[in-house]
Amino acid sequence: MGTLANKIDFAVILSVKNANPNGDPLNGNRPRETYDGIGEISDVCIKRKIRNRLMDMGQPVFVQSDDKRADGFKSLKERADSVDELKKTKDSELYAKVACEKWMDVRSFGQVFAFKGNDVSVGVRGPVSVHPAFSVDPIDIASIQITKSVNSVTGDKKSSDTMGMKHCVPFGVYVFYGSINCQLAEKTGFTEEDAELIRDALISLFENDSSSARPDGSMEICKVFWWKHNCKTGQYSSAKVHRSLHIVPIEGKKAPGGNLPFRMEDYYTVTVDTLDGLSSEIYDGI
Repeated sequence: MGTLANKIDFAVILSVKNANPNGDPLNGNRPRETYDGIGEISDVCIKRKIRNRLMDMGQPVFVQSDDKRADGFKSLKERADSVDELKKTKDSELYAKVACEKWMDVRSFGQVFAFKGNDVSVGVRGPVSVHPAFSVDPIDIASIQITKSVNSVTGDKKSSDTMGMKHCVPFGVYVFYGSINCQLAEKTGFTEEDAELIRDALISLFENDSSSARPDGSMEICKVFWWKHNCKTGQYSSAKVHRSLHIVPIEGKKAPGGNLPFRMEDYYTVTVDTLDGLSSEIYDGI
């Protein structure tokens, strides 16, 4: 497929049930929230999950997490230096071109290549931009105290219990937005096929993402809205397209509430304004 020729906007609605969608390390790993009590998932966290899904799809990814690492490299510099063309060249444009061809996340999100001891420093701007996710309503946070009652090292005496806290959101609905820019896609070589892979990653964002804080089934993609414009610059601004999506609470119902299991449809109706000449493809999460 050729380089992306049509601007794309997207929106993703997700639900959280008894999970910590994104802990705040500066606040005891409690779920992130704004000063108004609105739940938040950082864009960095979302892009990490997209990268993980791309790796599951067999795509080469430059920024790999330690627990998902698919090669033996222990640093970004080692991974970059493993490519002979990158290790030898001092041409920043060639460096960026090779890196974009080699790794999908570089040509999607961009990357800064600035390593100690390297003669070249390169910054790549990617065409895919992702906003942080925010909850539709203020979230409640439930906290429980936990203990560790197992010796970490061998000893004759049992060690004293270690106390700790675990936090979760009983129920919440979040939404995040994003766009794919054609002008930047031309610079990185981002293709129509790459856009479809990003879309598929969003639809299945929480596959293989379970942990103690996010058990299987506790995080769910409810809907993915995909707007494909008929030109490179877009028929409408991304802001106007994103504003066309409305998630409205059902009168008389306030989440969390009702009977388990919680579902987005129990509390909210989703509508999309009609934009002349631009319609959205709507996908259910996997």
